[in-house]
Amino acid sequence: MPTTSSIAVLHTSLVFVNVEPAINDYLAELAPDAKVLHFVDSDVLATVMRDGEITAASTQRMVHLAQAAEAAGANVIFSACSSLGPAIDVARRLVAVPIVKIDDAMTASAVETADAIGVLATVPTTLPPTCSLVKEKAQAAGRDITVKEALSEGAFSALMSGDRERHDAMVLEGARTLAAEVDAIVLAQASMARLAPVIAEAVGKPVLSSPRSGAEDAVRVLQKQTAA
Repeated sequence: MPTTSSIAVLHTSLVFVNVEPAINDYLAELAPDAKVLHFVDSDVLATVMRDGEITAASTQRMVHLAQAAEAAGANVIFSACSSLGPAIDVARRLVAVPIVKIDDAMTASAVETADAIGVLATVPTTLPPTCSLVKEKAQAAGRDITVKEALSEGAFSALMSGDRERHDAMVLEGARTLAAEVDAIVLAQASMARLAPVIAEAVGKPVLSSPRSGAEDAVRVLQKQTAA
């Protein structure tokens, strides 16, 4: 892979900058020669949470991040936020650089392996876009599935305040409840990914998370772009 290739990561909070280094670690492992560029709007996720929806203004902020990444010469853009998925759909139409959503690969895998899929989130605004993405992937695959959603309310705030233990306990409790109704659980936020093995062992069902599969997806696209 050429040393000049680059991946731009779009962040909507500081969680993957200051709290969870998983995305950086995976990209460093999977594409060690690629330059990783970070574009951060550390307030846009908080704004969406306050508004309870993705407004036109928040969408424009994500478009600006994507356009900045394109202007910086990125070969591929990797969106690290699940909640702003619909805004990324808009950005995809406005930049020429391929944009990979962190949940694309995870949700595609989920619909291949389960008929009843549980979507677990710690931020309420993440549920609608993630559930929609699961259904979109199911339709594309010709699969008839059901989707159940669950929210571990307050867990994300606990994580951002540094209380990982409380966050983890709340997520695990939510997963146990959700598991009774589904065949597999999708963790709607990458910030929960490190808990996937613990949850899978606790509930005895497949648990899918996004950071690694998303990073692998982005690197695949990068390799195609640079090969071309």
